[in-house]
Amino acid sequence: MTRKSETVLNYFVLLLFTAVVMLPILWTLLAALSPNMDGSASTDLQWSNFASAWTRGSLGQALLASTVITVGAVILQVLLALGSGYAFGVLDVVGGRVLFPVILLGLMLSTEALIIPLYFQFREIGLINSWLGLIVIHVGMGVPFGAFWMRATFRAIPGSLVESARIDGAGTWRVLWGILVPVSRPAILTLVLLNAMWTWNDYFVALIMISDPTKQPVTLALGAFQGRFTTEFNTMAAAAVIICLPILVLYAFFQRQFIHGVLSGAIKE
Repeated sequence: MTRKSETVLNYFVLLLFTAVVMLPILWTLLAALSPNMDGSASTDLQWSNFASAWTRGSLGQALLASTVITVGAVILQVLLALGSGYAFGVLDVVGGRVLFPVILLGLMLSTEALIIPLYFQFREIGLINSWLGLIVIHVGMGVPFGAFWMRATFRAIPGSLVESARIDGAGTWRVLWGILVPVSRPAILTLVLLNAMWTWNDYFVALIMISDPTKQPVTLALGAFQGRFTTEFNTMAAAAVIICLPILVLYAFFQRQFIHGVLSGAIKE
């Protein structure tokens, strides 16, 4: 195969995958703007579908719930990931060789295996139907990956940089916040984006833990919306677009750092 034909083949494959990803998104957008209830395409774009979905689906309350849960969980997940990654990757804390593999076991456990004991434990301490309960669960589920991610990131930073900072008088916290965190900015933003997507898109945990309609996040709200408006596909598509929009905006804002962070992570440890 010549170099030119190989380039053409690569572009063809990339365009094919792009079409596979983009077609469902475009189809949903067209359905959301359709005046027809079955969502069939039309040249008459009906923007009022979004207002109708927002009002009839009470999406404002659901978006508030998802925002509180996602922001709270992501902040705690990232702080704990920074601390554990620093402890295991740079400080080499006593017992780290045993504790770190134990933390990584969390990556092996499925949510389905944990949810029943979690439900009964959280019911005992009053965290059922609580945003705090969902935040605690998502923090616990996100820490193993965060610890692994930040440990690999910090270990890839030249040790001479940390040693130079310590020779200049920097303490333990100064090394973390003044040296390692700024250098690791792409990896940290990637971690923020991944955790935000996972928490925002969670359906299973929220379904088990939240039964109060006034506290349900957007994923449960969309499920309830679908149950009530099965014949209005255009309105359901509009609700889906509204619910996905915050994550799409977040990705568009951080996409350069996200790609850089993923590529950097691919060549570490």
